[in-house]
Amino acid sequence: MSEQGAKAEKKPRAKKEAPAGKGNKGTEVAVGETAHDPNYVPRFKKRYNEVIKAELMKEFGYTNPLQVPKINKIVLNIGAGEGAQDGKKIQQAQNDLTAIAGQKAIVTKAKKAIASFKITAGRPIGVKVTLRKDRMYEFLDRLITTALPRVRDFRGVKGNSFDGQGNYAMGLKEHIVFVEIDYDKTEIVWGMDIIINTTAKTDEEAKALLKGFQFPFMN
Repeated sequence: MSEQGAKAEKKPRAKKEAPAGKGNKGTEVAVGETAHDPNYVPRFKKRYNEVIKAELMKEFGYTNPLQVPKINKIVLNIGAGEGAQDGKKIQQAQNDLTAIAGQKAIVTKAKKAIASFKITAGRPIGVKVTLRKDRMYEFLDRLITTALPRVRDFRGVKGNSFDGQGNYAMGLKEHIVFVEIDYDKTEIVWGMDIIINTTAKTDEEAKALLKGFQFPFMN
């Protein structure tokens, strides 16, 4: 075979695929979202629109779909504690929360000095992220179906942790229950707070809303 023929038979190199979680131009997209599907709808968002709204209208006798409560936002928070004095640990907490949320977490700073905790005003004390719309639904899906079942001796979450205004708060002792965190590469296991803000006017309505997503309440 001639040299020219050998060159002609060479296969062209495959195009390098964009890394997971990035669009074609390197822009960040929501966890679970694909850059090539503009019609993508999170599974839990679809469930809310097609199943939960109708169930709540029947249960509470709403006459207008706009009366049906919905999740407004989800706030995730990691308090760094003693690690707040170490910039590298704060950075690790920020990176871990960003991986869990699929959205960049921000560093929170003390608004005032607290001498007993050796905290000065403006010192980093933790990291947080606020999720809305599709990313909010994606996180809730992963929390309920993947993360919580990985909690040791998990029997459900408290059903009375509402604030009287339709918002729910819960805590996790170990952030490593999320599959986005590589346990072998984790130096510190952080505790994590999760606050689910809803438009419900009562705790009863908010609880029914979360039950629609199969939130694993103990009571």
